[in-house]
Amino acid sequence: MKTLIRRAMVAAAVLCAAQVQAATIKVGIIGPFSGPFAHYGKLYKDSVEAYLATQGGKLAGHEVQVLYRDNGGPNPSGTRALAQELIVKDKVDYLGGFVFTPNAMSVAPLITQSKTPTVIFNAATSDITEKSPYFVRTSYTLWQVTVPAARWAYKQGKRKIVTAVTDYAPGVDAETAFKTEFAKLGGTVVESIRMPISTTDFAPFVQRIKASGAEGVYVFLPGGPPNLGFVKAYNENGLRAAGVEFLGSAETDEFDLQKFGDAAMGLTTVFHYSAAHDSDANRKFVAALQKQSKDAIANYASVGAWDGMYVIQKMIEATGGKRDGAAALEAARKLSWESPRGPVKIDPQARHVTQNVYLRKVERSGGLLVNKEIESFGPQPDFGLKN
Repeated sequence: MKTLIRRAMVAAAVLCAAQVQAATIKVGIIGPFSGPFAHYGKLYKDSVEAYLATQGGKLAGHEVQVLYRDNGGPNPSGTRALAQELIVKDKVDYLGGFVFTPNAMSVAPLITQSKTPTVIFNAATSDITEKSPYFVRTSYTLWQVTVPAARWAYKQGKRKIVTAVTDYAPGVDAETAFKTEFAKLGGTVVESIRMPISTTDFAPFVQRIKASGAEGVYVFLPGGPPNLGFVKAYNENGLRAAGVEFLGSAETDEFDLQKFGDAAMGLTTVFHYSAAHDSDANRKFVAALQKQSKDAIANYASVGAWDGMYVIQKMIEATGGKRDGAAALEAARKLSWESPRGPVKIDPQARHVTQNVYLRKVERSGGLLVNKEIESFGPQPDFGLKN
């Protein structure tokens, strides 16, 4: 009799464990956790863990296991292999992350075949979400922030601009967006400069800008050392002194901002998020990050991950934790919420976030450099999908 009871207890324990395991949601996060772009991986992880901490470690009442995978940077084939392993071997319910456009593009066939909802935290080329119906994006696109920049430049009386972008898909998007909108308004892009992604010496490009006779330069660079290098060359080669206005997007990113020193003062950018955004939601976000890690940074990548986890939470809630990619995406299409960046919503067709875009200038506040929001251009869609 005792043996039967013990067996029954063991069976019940096994069943209970299986039920708990079944209720655990697996989320795979792919990003660079090593190499020159490893800061993105830390930004993602700090934000993901901070969000989970605010939810008591669960999403929609379900235990969550986050599996982080390192693709080292721009690495489409490696990223695809990691995604395949997460989907097939680890059986993740959701994917998230993705810094670079080619990496995001590479997983599109896999997530379509497996019906795995995938939230893009950063990669900013417009047509990514068109590559799979299982993509949803919580970051931004270059068209979304560049069209308002072109409009603002024209409104300020600028008629001749140079575009200087890193030569890969997002850079080409930024160049095309600025040229298209600026020309539509009556302005002229006098030169379009594309800089190799490996460039460390920006002086020759800056000299071309100076010689062009342009009144301003619209810049797009990937995060990290290129931003510091370009701004240094911009100042040292006399563009600021010559009155050539700097206009960018994420070039004064909070991750690097304090490293610029006075070189960044007064630089103008048009972007969807500033750590200095004045709202309760942003203050709670910044506080959660700092509680998670003393060196955590609130910037566009960490807010993209934070909101990405919110979207995953809502998809889990809508599906009751069951694996149902179609139902999860249908729920994501209907979302609107108060983000640390301001009010946002998911465009049901594009599956991309509609959000406010702001004019920002670098100023000092409390002894630190900040991206001060000067003006809000209001809710902006992804203009790139309409061109």
